[in-house]
Amino acid sequence: MPIVAAIQMCSVPEVAANCAAAERLIAAAAAAGAELVALPENWFQMGHADTDKLALAEAEGHGPLQDFLAAQARRHGVWVLGGTLPLHGEEPGRVCAASLLFDARGHIGARYDKVHLFDVDVDDATGAYRESATVEPGERIVVADTPCGRLGFSVCYDLRFPELFRAMSAAGAELFVVPAAFTAVTGRAHWEVLLRARAIENLAWVIAPAQSGHHPNGRDTWGDSLIVDPWGEVLARRAAGEGVVLAAIDRERRRTLVRRFPCLDHRRL
Repeated sequence: MPIVAAIQMCSVPEVAANCAAAERLIAAAAAAGAELVALPENWFQMGHADTDKLALAEAEGHGPLQDFLAAQARRHGVWVLGGTLPLHGEEPGRVCAASLLFDARGHIGARYDKVHLFDVDVDDATGAYRESATVEPGERIVVADTPCGRLGFSVCYDLRFPELFRAMSAAGAELFVVPAAFTAVTGRAHWEVLLRARAIENLAWVIAPAQSGHHPNGRDTWGDSLIVDPWGEVLARRAAGEGVVLAAIDRERRRTLVRRFPCLDHRRL
């Protein structure tokens, strides 16, 4: 059975430090047998200001962040999901929060741009979050073939929109990936229950790599990176701190569940 890995990080404003941490954690995941390794949202930087990422924006296929991820995939012979990284959009002053999937040869196999943007007020030290000020929303679902199965893409706040996951399920997704930087407040209340719900209602695996801890910009992220099976069981987790979460993907178990519990075929609306 293929093994997947969710990487938990506490990213800082310095890109080099984050790349060093990601390199170390990807190597550990590969050494443990992972074939697909997923990094969290904003793995490359949690800047002092939301605008910091604008200076790091790249064109798809070219740039230091993409080169780094491609090199890691080639070096370890694994598929790497790059959480999010900033790619040039159509509007000045905004970027696309792109989730890129690199195959084991270091080639980009799929790209998903975060659709739902986090424009909310939270009772924490930051208070008001306005992601749309610096990020352009994506407009399409993405499902891609991997050695671990058909993978559906989402990012963080997308988790609250079940219609996105249902659409990916209808497109054949067997697994979902949810790279995130959930706030500590919302994570405590909703993170696990939403991840398990998306797994249960779609009979799909969920791989959720997260940011965790107190960041130099004053943000506190929840962490608790999880891998959930299609019955909603949490197979592996890391509550806090940097690390790697691993689980084997038993695709036959999912096929059996879908056959014996065909709720996806019972939809009427």
